[in-house]
Amino acid sequence: MKVGAGNNTPQPVLPEGCELASTALRLAVVGAGPVGLALALHAAARLPHATITLFDARSLDHDLARDARTLALALGSVQLLQRLQAWPEAAAQAILEVHVSQVAPAWRGGEVTLRASELGVPRLGAVLSYGALVQSLQSRWLALAQADPTRLRTSFGTAVSGLHNHAGGVRVDAGIDEAFDLAVIAEGGVFAEQSRKSLTHDYAQTAWVGTVTREGAGQGVAIERFTRAGPLALLPLQANAEGTQRAALVWCVARDDDPLRNLDDTRRLVLLNSLLPAPAGRLLSLSPLKAFPLGLNAERSLVQGRTVRIGNAAQTLHPVAGQGLNLGLRDAVELVQRLRFAADVDTALAGVEWARGLDRWSTIASTDFLARSFAWQPPFVALARGAALAALQASGPLKGWLARQMMFGSR
Repeated sequence: MKVGAGNNTPQPVLPEGCELASTALRLAVVGAGPVGLALALHAAARLPHATITLFDARSLDHDLARDARTLALALGSVQLLQRLQAWPEAAAQAILEVHVSQVAPAWRGGEVTLRASELGVPRLGAVLSYGALVQSLQSRWLALAQADPTRLRTSFGTAVSGLHNHAGGVRVDAGIDEAFDLAVIAEGGVFAEQSRKSLTHDYAQTAWVGTVTREGAGQGVAIERFTRAGPLALLPLQANAEGTQRAALVWCVARDDDPLRNLDDTRRLVLLNSLLPAPAGRLLSLSPLKAFPLGLNAERSLVQGRTVRIGNAAQTLHPVAGQGLNLGLRDAVELVQRLRFAADVDTALAGVEWARGLDRWSTIASTDFLARSFAWQPPFVALARGAALAALQASGPLKGWLARQMMFGSR
């Protein structure tokens, strides 16, 4: 999909509180994944005079339930989806506690535990399958579109082959060339399949992902364990029909020094149990694991003419902090907010670029630093990490600040 150049002339912003949601707007949303659907739903609610067309290459009869990829959502994201009446509570497992530690001798130790009960929130976040979330968002969108078909339109089964900026708008080529005031690109994808953006780095790391059954773990306990090979995470999933505890596994390791690749499942299970801390419980079984290359792939600017990129279309991150989807949802909220209150579209887009800067670049920088640091082998790295974890655990205000960053992002 190609995006042509355009112009972007800022105009004066109206005073705070002067809402322009009544202004006519033709909005195209390209990509009906979690971020694109959330944007479309949020725009439908907050921009009542906008005509919104949602595009996606997949057909409406595509079986979303078969997509078992695991998503971790922060509390702020859960609250957004609840407001959109699209949160599938029955399919989600709440994260009630996060335990962060590292594999190291005692003198390099240190750990941090974040608990929802201590922070006065019902949960820190939630875990569910990609298919369950998209199905819920899509069902909500289709219901709204059926009730208001002239304003909310759905174009599935036809890929968008091009976006062409021009003065005052953008043309979307999806078999038929259509004119819009604004197009939002929310098509994501994984690092290995993406064309390279302005800022890119191959971490030479692999993410091994799958599911495990376990026993002895507390309800809703998530684990982040820094191992010599890289970060190892367990995300709590709903128990199966027999009541067996389940968790999603993500272990990021160096591509050229991979401890898992040549092991069978039995040996993989033994290795994982040897590395995990007591709060993780004991792993009983392991699903077949899939491997994904990891890298950073980000645009320097969200806005190009009358097109905006959000979510993985704007930045694909290392999964160490679990912030990729949450960052994309915050992109969507800010864009709608700016369109709601700005004097015109160009002013809104200029405001989005500025408003998303701190949250976006601090998240990109922090995850990039963590990802690169796993390749550093000197003993002082583990010592420094252990000291930092211990200091964080001892500092109530600092730990609370970290928890708020995880739940709501930088504000």
